[in-house]
Amino acid sequence: MNVLILSCGTRNKIVQYFKKELAGLGSVIAADCSKLAPALYEADRHYIVPRIDSDDYLDAILEICRENNIRAVLSLIDPELSFLARHRELFLENGVFPIVSDFDVVEMCFDKYEMARFLKAHGYPTARTYISKEDFFSDLEAGVIAYPVFVKPRKGSASIGTQEVTSSGEIDLLFEKSDDLIIQEFMDGPELGADVYVDMITGEPVSIFVKKKLKMRAGETDKSVSVKDANLFHLIADFVRKAGLRGILDIDIFCVNGEYYFSEVNPRFGGGYPHAHECGVNMVRMILNNVRGVRNKPAIGEYQEGVYMMKYSEVVILP
Repeated sequence: MNVLILSCGTRNKIVQYFKKELAGLGSVIAADCSKLAPALYEADRHYIVPRIDSDDYLDAILEICRENNIRAVLSLIDPELSFLARHRELFLENGVFPIVSDFDVVEMCFDKYEMARFLKAHGYPTARTYISKEDFFSDLEAGVIAYPVFVKPRKGSASIGTQEVTSSGEIDLLFEKSDDLIIQEFMDGPELGADVYVDMITGEPVSIFVKKKLKMRAGETDKSVSVKDANLFHLIADFVRKAGLRGILDIDIFCVNGEYYFSEVNPRFGGGYPHAHECGVNMVRMILNNVRGVRNKPAIGEYQEGVYMMKYSEVVILP
């Protein structure tokens, strides 16, 4: 069984985990548009491919799949998830299983305003979110919301472009520069990250790992500690079912005054996934089980609490 990992970038650990699970059973092929993506060189084979917005990108990926007898494909970046979901049937026709949620679900996750609307409509606590600065100013004057708030791109990722704002003048200035922004309520509480696996065959959540984020870097979890809460497990499981999510997920959650607020959902491996994996929560194996046609047994919360993860830098030398 051969697996293709797209846009591998600096996610060396993910490539390593797949290689370990596939040892003697298959190969890991990695692809990226930059030859300086270090995770390329962890794979059994690698390819430099066009950018995902290139007209010939799809043909290039399908050719790699055919040449290498690929059984499953996944991406590690947000913009490419829609690409995989949009072309799901084409990949399946070529014998390749895309590890991704349905297209409309992926699009909702990538659109922070639509995700906030979904959460509110289904009764899940979430930060107040505004697409109109006029609506925000109205609630500000009524005392419904107060500064500071966060202004961020409606369809951004990796925390790029996210700014803490403390005045109406700043709001006006940011909205003059861009018309694709949202304003979100400041969540005054610890941030948690949940790594979740929803079985691709049954549609049932089978694994949930929760960590408290202690330090962030470039939008990714840099230091964290594992935590467990049965009520939160239940809330997450209920949410992913209603949202129709599938496969590997990374969910951001805030805890404010003892209540959990859903923030963002990334339907892919999160940057903090190694914490879960090193605690024995092997979602890579769950993916491969599904590709083989095997249903995963529920194992929610089966890990030790109070285990810390601390990332550090490593070096790849390319001749």
